[in-house]
Order: sequence, then structure tokens, then C-alpha cells
Amino acid sequence: MAQVTPPTRPAAPPWALLAELSHGCPLRCSYCSNPVELISRSSELTADQWAGVFRQAADLGVVQTHLSGGEPLLRRDLTEIVAAADRAGIHTQLVTSGVGLYEKRLAALLDAGLRSVQLSVQHADPAASELIAGARSFAAKELAAQLVRAADLPLGLNVVLHRANLDALDDLVELALAWGAERVELANAQFYGWALRNRDALLPDRAQISRARQSVERWRERLAGQLELVWVVPDYVDGTAKPCMGGWGAVSLTVAPDGTVLPCPAAAALPGLDAPNVKDHCLEWIWHESKAFNLYRGEEWMSDPCRTCDLRTKDFGGCRCQAHALTGDATRTDPACHLSPDHALVRDLVDAAIGAAPAAPAYVYRDYPQDHRAAPGHP
Repeated sequence: MAQVTPPTRPAAPPWALLAELSHGCPLRCSYCSNPVELISRSSELTADQWAGVFRQAADLGVVQTHLSGGEPLLRRDLTEIVAAADRAGIHTQLVTSGVGLYEKRLAALLDAGLRSVQLSVQHADPAASELIAGARSFAAKELAAQLVRAADLPLGLNVVLHRANLDALDDLVELALAWGAERVELANAQFYGWALRNRDALLPDRAQISRARQSVERWRERLAGQLELVWVVPDYVDGTAKPCMGGWGAVSLTVAPDGTVLPCPAAAALPGLDAPNVKDHCLEWIWHESKAFNLYRGEEWMSDPCRTCDLRTKDFGGCRCQAHALTGDATRTDPACHLSPDHALVRDLVDAAIGAAPAAPAYVYRDYPQDHRAAPGHP
């Protein structure tokens, strides 16, 4: 790995926290970006430890947290965790599959200070949805959406787009309207963790992306002011590096279920990161002083073509995790960028997807070992 010089200017405070409460999940989605080596239930932070994380995060400047996983509803103490974030003055959004969200539980979460819900959706067709998820779940999602809207909470849908559902985009928008969503994040698959393992089964071709993009523009024109549609760029196909997380260690931090703190959820796979843990260090030190958060901040670490590119202040050099996944070197220019000397790695993958059947081949489903599922104090 190339030597990296840390930036000389202090980092601005973060405003967002991704709190991964558990890697356990009732779904087995092949596109999941959780690491292949999942953290066991017995290693998860307690509710009291999460309360400390939220207090420190608020002092650091964080104003919003996504309570995510895995599936956060697997935490029996989720209500306590929500209340702790609310006491710290942090806006809470539950990111969930919807499995396990019932009226009584939602009421308790609402009383504890839950502010909004983001529901994952795999497909508008129940059978196709459950094939992608690897588990029966569509009815639970529909019920969860009804409960959230009945509770007058803001509802967003998150749809990871890939070969098996891009051609159903119109149906997915219709579903969002029927379920009363206010916002839909159409997130073209990012290839980390389990998604990287399933890349050949998930990667769409250019024609699929083009059709879907056109559908999004038609719906945006038709639904202006009624439903927000967010299109997350398919960087493999577009040849444009994404501004990952607003820049490395720039606006947000991720706390994994065991307390490991990362600049982004996928960074756990990077070698030499030396990621700190909230059990050993305070968040202020982690954000400002740790090697993990300073490694790729600013521009000093960049080499050409990033160092002299006019886009470096917009895409921040692209994704370090993707550079490592594709080249084995996190300091190289993100191969998704058409200016990267390694862009052929991505272009060849996309070219190979041309004409592939929309119905994906057999998935390697995300697997959570049985001995990881149960731990004291958890369901």
C-alpha cells in the first residue's frame, strides 16, 4: 500500500451517524453491502454503550442518525436505543426490512422519539421480491408501510436496483405511491460485501440503466412535489466516480455493531486501516486524530489523474473501497471513473453484462451463521 500523508487542515464536524445496531437480519439479500464476515450478536454494543455513542456524537456535531443493520428490529432493546438518541438531541430514522414491525412496537418506538422510517423494498411483485430477499417478507413490508403512515411518520422506500428489478422501475414507483411513501431512493447496486460476491448476477447492462433513467425522469416530471425520487448513480455504467459519503471522513461516520468506527460502512474491508473502537477511544479523538479517518481526507493522498483533475473537489477521488476491491490498492484512482488507468476493469465487466438475462442466475445469499443469531439480551 502506498504511503499516505494525512491532511494538514482540521476536519469539519460530522453531521450524520450510521448506527449499525446488528448484522443479524431475517432477510438474505444478495446485494447486501454488509461485510461477508458478519459481526456476531454476542459482540454487539449494549443499549447503554449506544447511549454513550449518541452523547459523544451529539457533542461532536451529529444531528441525524440512521438506525440500521442488518435488521435493527432484532434488538429487543431498540426502544431504549431510540430514546437514548432522542435524549442526545439526534434525529432518528429507522432503516428496516419491515419484518417484525407491529403496531404495538411502532407505538413504543414513536413514544421513544422515532422520527421517520426507511423501508427496504426488493421488487413490486411479491414473488420476485422474495426471490431477491431470499425470505418471505413482502406481506410484512406492506403491513409495515401501512402502520408507519397510520402513525403519521414520514415514510421513505429504499430500492437497491440491479439486473433483476431495473425493468420493474415503473411498478416500483407505483408501489411507492400506493404505500404512501414521500421519498424513494433508487440506489443502483454498489458492489461491496455480499453484493461484490454476487456482482455477476446483479450487474445490469447499459440498456437497462438507460431505460430506467428515462423512467425516473418521466416520473419526476409527472410527480413533481408529490414524491421525491432520488437516483443513486450507477458508477460502473456511467464511467463517473461517485462522491462517496461526501468525501472520506468529511460528513459522516459509521459505528459497526461491535463499536468499530469507520468512515463508511464498506471500509471494514480495507487493509491497514487500523479502525478504532468506541470501547477504546472517544468519538472526538476518532474523528479528528485517528489514522482511519485521516488516511484519505483532503487531496494530499491523491496521485494522478485525481491530483490534477478539476473534479477532485466534487468526487473526492471516488471510492477508496471500490478502488481496493477492483485493484487491490485503495490509493489508486477509482476504476469506475473513465479517466482511471484501470477503467478497463469496469468497462469489461459491463460489456460482459450485455444481453444477459434480466432474471439473475442463482444468488449466493447473505448467510448469518446459526451460532451468531442468539446472544444474551437479544431475541
